[in-house]
Amino acid sequence: VHLLESGGGLVQPGGSLRLSCVASGFTFSSYFMSWVRQAPGKGLEWVSSISLRGGTTNYKDSVKGRFAISRDNAKNTLYLQMNSLKPEDTAVYYCQRGTGVTGSRGQGTQVTVSS
Repeated sequence: VHLLESGGGLVQPGGSLRLSCVASGFTFSSYFMSWVRQAPGKGLEWVSSISLRGGTTNYKDSVKGRFAISRDNAKNTLYLQMNSLKPEDTAVYYCQRGTGVTGSRGQGTQVTVSS
């Protein structure tokens, strides 16, 4: 299982970022996929999940209406569009196979929201 995230960076409050995760080493289309994050000094936190074909998505309450998860099974790629970013969204964001917070993850991409 190999998951490679990209797209993080420094953004001002209210800004947007789009994270991507390219998967390899397994049949991507056969797994639910998730984004989880870890803020400085805190534990892993589930953010969002998506079903096999993308028809069902779920979000942590604090990101509903601001974040959008999607996937392209033809490209083995998972996405997270993040809008109206807040300082409390600052964290390392990980792409994860499966749901919850215990699946295989990539190395993460840092998102920092600060003015």
